[in-house]
Amino acid sequence: MTYVGRFLLAGAASGPVLATTPLSFWGGVDPLTGIVIDRSHPAHGVGLAGTILVMPVGRGSSSSSTVLAEAIRLGTAPAAILLSEADPILVIGALVAARLYARTCPLVLLAPADHAAVAAAPFAAIATDDGDRARIHALPKA
Repeated sequence: MTYVGRFLLAGAASGPVLATTPLSFWGGVDPLTGIVIDRSHPAHGVGLAGTILVMPVGRGSSSSSTVLAEAIRLGTAPAAILLSEADPILVIGALVAARLYARTCPLVLLAPADHAAVAAAPFAAIATDDGDRARIHALPKA
């Protein structure tokens, strides 16, 4: 299936889908390993590196932008992040990493129904389209 979203930060990426609840990168993710360290989060212990992280929105702390930028620099960040609500904190972190380190982590805003469909897929690929549109190709579950 193919879905169209709006880039908050453009780029191409692909990887296994990791669908989860909102996550704070500050105190929730170890940027050195990319592992979720928030003991109360359902994805505790899961590595984010190379995944297509699908969550409704980030979960607070303006310092999350710093942790995301550092994880992108170190190669431990998700390959891309798909959201159903725009999150300026995550956008800032990804923009800083793109500017300072020339490394990208695309951020895409999807309509809620499309977001839910991609969250249920095992694998997704993101390609650029005209302007700020992103094409998300999601493999259906077998």
